[in-house]
Amino acid sequence: MPRFPTDAPKNRVVRALEQLGYRIIRERNHICMARENPDGSRNVLVLPNHRRIKGSTLRRICTQAGISKAAFLEAYRL
Repeated sequence: MPRFPTDAPKNRVVRALEQLGYRIIRERNHICMARENPDGSRNVLVLPNHRRIKGSTLRRICTQAGISKAAFLEAYRL
């Protein structure tokens, strides 16, 4: 299985998360994204608003959001 990207471009990460159902709520020092679940609940993600996002930060965000490595990498590669 491919590895998580190191120093991934912010725009590409945001695009991958949008393909997984998240949308941008607010963008300032951090980028807040949310996804509505079928049961009416809501998942919220907070990304640093840097040009590049470190691989360790990206893994932590995916873990907290419950996104599998395979699902994220598939959306990221597209």
